Amino acid sequence: MSPPSSALSALSSSPDTDPHALRGQTVLITGGSRGLGGAIADLLGSAGAQLIIGDVAYDRAQDKAATLSANGIQAIALPLDVGNEDQVLHVMAQVRLRYGHLDVLVNNAAVDVAAPMAELATEDWHRIVQTNLTGPFLMAKHALALLAASPSGGQIVNIASTASKRTWPNAAAYHATKWGLLGLSHALHAELRTQGIKVSAVVAGGMRTPFHIDRFPDLDPGVLQDPVSVARAVRFVLTQPKDSVVPEMMVLPMRETSWP
Repeated sequence: MSPPSSALSALSSSPDTDPHALRGQTVLITGGSRGLGGAIADLLGSAGAQLIIGDVAYDRAQDKAATLSANGIQAIALPLDVGNEDQVLHVMAQVRLRYGHLDVLVNNAAVDVAAPMAELATEDWHRIVQTNLTGPFLMAKHALALLAASPSGGQIVNIASTASKRTWPNAAAYHATKWGLLGLSHALHAELRTQGIKVSAVVAGGMRTPFHIDRFPDLDPGVLQDPVSVARAVRFVLTQPKDSVVPEMMVLPMRETSWP
């Protein structure tokens, strides 16, 4: 049975199919210089967003912003260690000065150290927690006033992982932070929706990014997915109608082994 013509019309005009669905929106992406963050920047920029690429690797962020700008996408780079509150505050001050508000915050930056618990250095534990969990908290906390000022309604997207759903050895700190980030996302969804701010968690399976390939050179890239697929999921949650929100979405490669 074919869908009614009204449904087809609505589908054809869906915001997610509009190549300019995010035109004029200001989007801050943490860890946005490469990997998934870079793919998100490419896709949201091509949909019309003006981008702030925040990254602890500032030189790399500048290169990414220059490449985006050369392709007609408005983009700037700012140095940002998400676990450093002073740097977070500085970035938010720059966003306020340049744009006056923030439409979208994408908490993408993450680190990991693959090691058994007995061998995991305490300083590595603190660094992983500071980046993967404290960082999104600080970013969301200090972005709230800017997001509330968004004419289109502010949105936060937190990049979670299948590591927030099940566990495997030698990743205790990463699991702890990603489970925590998923919980933080749902808590903020419940808290901020009354203020008109949407919060979504995108649970990503393994991707062909430096995060996986550089750390696990023996890993078959064929079991991983293109990060563009996850970037499309981010665009999807950002382009829902104003009266709808996607609190959680999972995107897996067909041959994913970390999730049944």
